Amino acid sequence: MRSNTLKTLLLGAAFLGSGVLAASAGTLDEVKAKGFVQCGVNGTGLAGFGAPDDAGNWKGLDVDACRAVAAAVFGDPSKVKFTGLSAKERFTALQSKEIDMLARNSTNTMSRDTQLGITFTGTNYYDGQGFMVKKALGVSSAKDLNGASVCVQSGTTTELNLADYFKSNGMTFNAVVFEKQEEADAAYDAGRCDAYTTDASGLYSIRLKMTNPDDSLVLPEIISKEPLGPAVRQGDDQWESIVRWSHYAMLIAEEFGVTQANVDEMKKSENPEVQRLLGVGEGVDFGTPIGLNKDWAYNIIKGIGNYGESFERNVGEGSPLKIARGLNALWTKGGLQYAPPIR
Repeated sequence: MRSNTLKTLLLGAAFLGSGVLAASAGTLDEVKAKGFVQCGVNGTGLAGFGAPDDAGNWKGLDVDACRAVAAAVFGDPSKVKFTGLSAKERFTALQSKEIDMLARNSTNTMSRDTQLGITFTGTNYYDGQGFMVKKALGVSSAKDLNGASVCVQSGTTTELNLADYFKSNGMTFNAVVFEKQEEADAAYDAGRCDAYTTDASGLYSIRLKMTNPDDSLVLPEIISKEPLGPAVRQGDDQWESIVRWSHYAMLIAEEFGVTQANVDEMKKSENPEVQRLLGVGEGVDFGTPIGLNKDWAYNIIKGIGNYGESFERNVGEGSPLKIARGLNALWTKGGLQYAPPIR
C-alpha cells in the first residue's frame, strides 16, 4: 500500500512538474511565433458565452475574453483560433498545451486551482447553479422537486452541487447523467427528465434552443457559487498576467467611461488613470514589463469594447438572453466586478 501511494505521489508530482516546465518555456513567445492565440471554448456552443453564428464566427462573453488577449498581444482581436471542448476535455486540453488559454464557462474551485496544474485568472461572470423545468410540471420552487429526475452533465461541479442540495434538504432525486451538453439538452427537450440543472446563465441559453422555449421556466433558487473565468497553465507568470490584466483593462475602461466608440477621444483625457490605461502621456508604459506594447489596453478597448459593452451585447438586456447585470455590475454600482488599479 505504501509503495503504491508513493508511486502515485511521484507520478502526480512528475505531471505537475512537466506542466510547469512546459509553461516556463514562454507561452507569449510561442503565441507570437505561431501568430495567434489558441483558445478553448464551449464545444457544444453556449449562446451568449461561446458559440459560432450562422457564418461560423465565434461570439460570446468568453469569446471576447479570448479576443481581448489577442488584441493585447497582436493589436488585432481577430488573431485567435478556437478549439471547441467538452466539459470533460477542457482541463486536459489546457494541461497538454493543445490550447494557450481556456475560456469555457468554467468554475474556479479549490481542487481545480490546486490540483490540476492550472490557474484561474479572474472571474468574467459570477454565476450560480439553478434549475429549469417545464411549466406543465406545476413547480414554482426547487424545494418542490423531491423525487424528480434531473438532467445533469457529468464531470462538472453541477453534478456534485446537485447531490449536496438534495441531501441537505432531505430530498431524493434520480440523476440522468450525460457526458455531453447537447445530449442533456436533447433529453430534457424530449421529456426524459423533470428538471435540468446547470449554471443559471447556461439555463437561459439552453432554454432558447428548446423546441418550445416558452414552455420552460428557470426556478428562482440559486444553490451554489459559480465564479466563471479563464484559466491558464501554472508556471508562466507573464502569460497569466497578460490574460488577467486583459480582463481588468475592460473593467477599468467601463469604470472610467472609456468605450469602443470614444477611446480615441479619451486619449486626450487629463485623468491620470485613463492615461495609464491607454498608454498615453510621458513615461506611461505598463505594457513593456509584461511583454506587450504600451497601447495594449487601448487595442483591447478599440477592438472589443469595455466589459459592460461585451456583457450587454452577449448576455445582457440587448441580447436574446436578457440577463440583468446583478452580481456582474461594477463594484461602484453594487456588483462584484472589481479591478485593481493600473499604477
